[in-house]
This record gives sequence, structure tokens and C-alpha cells, in this order.
Amino acid sequence: RSSVSRLRDSLTDEWHYAALGRYAELHPETLEAIRARCPVAYLPWGALEWHGPHLPLGLDGMTAEAIAERVARRTGGVVLPTTWWPVTTLPHASSIDLPSPLVRSLWDGIFTSLHQSAWPIVVVISGHYAQGHELVLMQAARNAISLHGQLVFAIPPLALVDEDMLDHAGLWETSLLLALRPDLVRLEALGSGTLRTTESAVLGRDPRAASNSLGQRVLGLAVERIVGAVQNLLASRDPAPLLALYDRRRERYQAYFQRYGTAIEPAIQAWWREQCAADDGTAPQSLKNGEELERAHES
Repeated sequence: RSSVSRLRDSLTDEWHYAALGRYAELHPETLEAIRARCPVAYLPWGALEWHGPHLPLGLDGMTAEAIAERVARRTGGVVLPTTWWPVTTLPHASSIDLPSPLVRSLWDGIFTSLHQSAWPIVVVISGHYAQGHELVLMQAARNAISLHGQLVFAIPPLALVDEDMLDHAGLWETSLLLALRPDLVRLEALGSGTLRTTESAVLGRDPRAASNSLGQRVLGLAVERIVGAVQNLLASRDPAPLLALYDRRRERYQAYFQRYGTAIEPAIQAWWREQCAADDGTAPQSLKNGEELERAHES
């Protein structure tokens, strides 16, 4: 047998014999056995969004799925198919988003259906974390906690590592994709000059300092932090840490909504007009790349 066949079989066996699996690939009896051992459903959530000339449109979902699968291998549970429909994206002809009421209804429906199917813990790894998207997702998670007693843990991949790493097309997103899919990263497309947000999509530190090794390190930290949080939820079944997390994350966005208003779609358009009008709309040029990672290791 070929080495490729042996590798494929070993990966299949890893999912089959552990208390985990990909929901779409399971038979009913296997699903029931997994749920009995570890009743956690992972939902990777992405977007089809412009990430500049150097990154693919589906980056958010690729990152979310990779982290969800790595966490599930540690905790058990099932990984649902990745979903790609976000609330608000960076305004661009390549970006696709849906109205916030529609996505909110989708989340409410998914959580309710999972509750009815006896999944008491749902972990939404959201690779997309625009302000409006996060606000609506946290509202839906709170609603599921209140309505069903369901523990919905919704979190961007790097939020438990260091919230300053939640960039867009910058150092950290680029490093993560270099660790996961280096074939899809085209740093040469950025050139060597000043990076303007409206041309590069970069919000954060210069992605030209990104590396596979940096991505691997931060990927490992993200998985560790989420694994710990899920294990705590399994042990305690207490919603209080989730509610406190959502309070903190909502507070992080207060300045944005105070400046641009609480109407989700008009707010991002107003913010983008301001970006376009700014004479110095550039990404930071520092090539230092270890400060946030060092803080994360120390915390």
C-alpha cells in the first residue's frame, strides 16, 4: 500500500476511534456514541472577504476550521461543516456578507436545533470578527444561554491569546495562514512600499514580517487556550464565565459604536468612508513581531 493510503487511513482512524468526528461524515450510532462521551459541537465560522492582494478570500473559514479540528482532537466532540456567511465585511467588490437579521436568525436556528438534538455545549470558532459580526454573534449566544441553558462559547481564534492579535490581513492572520496553507499566501503582491489600508486591506501590523514559525507558535497557543476553556465548561457547566467574556468583548467595541452608531451595516460603511478619506491610512511599518506573543506566553 502507498504511504498516502496509510496516512489517509491513519487520519481516518484517529477520528473514528476517538470521541470525536466530523458531523457530516458520521453515521447515527457513531454520532450518538460521541455525544454520550463528549457533548460538544464545534461550529467553525468564516467569511468570503477581501484580505488584500496577498491572502485568499476564504482565510477566515480556513483558520476557524483548522483550529476547531485541533481543539476537538484534544477535547472530543463533533465538528460541524464550516459556514461562510458573515455579518458585515470589509467593503470591497470581492466581499460577500448577509444582512445582520438574517445571520442572527441563522444562528438562533442552529443553536435551537443543536439544543433539540441534545448538544448542551456549542463552540463557535469565528475566524471573522468584524465589530458588527461579533456583536450579533454574542447576542445570539446570550439568547441561547438564556432560552435553552445551552452553553454557547463564541470566540475569535486568537482572542484568548491576545486581543491585539485580532488584526485583518496583517501580521497575525498572515502568519496563521503561512502555518496552515502557505501555498495561498502571496506576500510579494504587497510590494515594498507603504501599505495603505484601502489598497492592502491591512489593519494591524505589517504582514511582510509574517512567518510560518510565528504562525505555528500562535496557533499552538490559541488551541491550548480554547481547549482549557472548553474543558472548564465541560467540568462546571457554568455560564458565568461566558457571560463575563461577552461583557468584556462588548466593552471593547463601545468606542466604535459610539462613533459610528449602533446600526450594524451603516456603521461599517461610515467607518470605511473615514478610512478612505484619511490621508495617512497606512498599516504600521514596524517589523518587530514578538511583543504580543511574549505577553501571551507570560500570561
